[in-house]
Amino acid sequence: MNKPYYHPVGKEIEVFEHSYNNKIPFLLKGPTGTGKSRFIEYMAYQLDKRLITISCHEETSSTDLIGRFIIKGSEAIWMDGPLTKAVKEGAIIYLDEIAEARPDVIVAIHSLTDHRRELFIDKLGEVYKAHPDFMLVASFNPGYQRGFKELKPSTRQRFVAISFAYPIEKIEIEILVNETAIDKPTAKKLVNIGNKIRNLTELGLTETVSTRLLVDAAKLIHSGLPKRLSVEVAVVEPLTDDLEIIDALRDLCNLMI
Repeated sequence: MNKPYYHPVGKEIEVFEHSYNNKIPFLLKGPTGTGKSRFIEYMAYQLDKRLITISCHEETSSTDLIGRFIIKGSEAIWMDGPLTKAVKEGAIIYLDEIAEARPDVIVAIHSLTDHRRELFIDKLGEVYKAHPDFMLVASFNPGYQRGFKELKPSTRQRFVAISFAYPIEKIEIEILVNETAIDKPTAKKLVNIGNKIRNLTELGLTETVSTRLLVDAAKLIHSGLPKRLSVEVAVVEPLTDDLEIIDALRDLCNLMI
């Protein structure tokens, strides 16, 4: 596996390493596309640990994580889920957007997020002690979840938590150049577009321009797609379905690129 590119923006690497060494679960908070998943990939590489990522959604249940019986021939055979495998093997498991999952997922991980570090499997009547190298990492987007699904304080307090935000201009430009090999002047224009739209709070966008969207636009430009079209399809269109807002954002971006 190639080393994932990641540019630190604070002390997140040191915090993660200390959390790992002290066997404390780790929570990343922040908007989509700010580098949370890339950071975890980078840390797993640095620590030389297997990473198991679960993208949580409203149907994700504890059974999906822990495991289930399957019918094979004439008998029922137990199959471990990704959480059980991580607990046994000593992998890092990353529950992306954990607040989206069903409530029984939170219940299932409780005994893994305190001093016990144990996984109870009711269907087997078994209790597994977590491997010394096991680590539980989760993420959620507080802004998006507000008024919809939130992590309870009693759950959040089981984690060391760190907030991710969009990088400062200099770092974001460097990220675009490293990720896409785009020229620096164009990267600067894309970052300026991102910052401009992020500050347009009156538009009421559910999500704003993520670094991920800017990377996508940079890739398209670098591969030869016209700049304005690249920004339209990679940045403007993914943000909203409101035609008036699309027109306004397109005009703004065309002026800036």
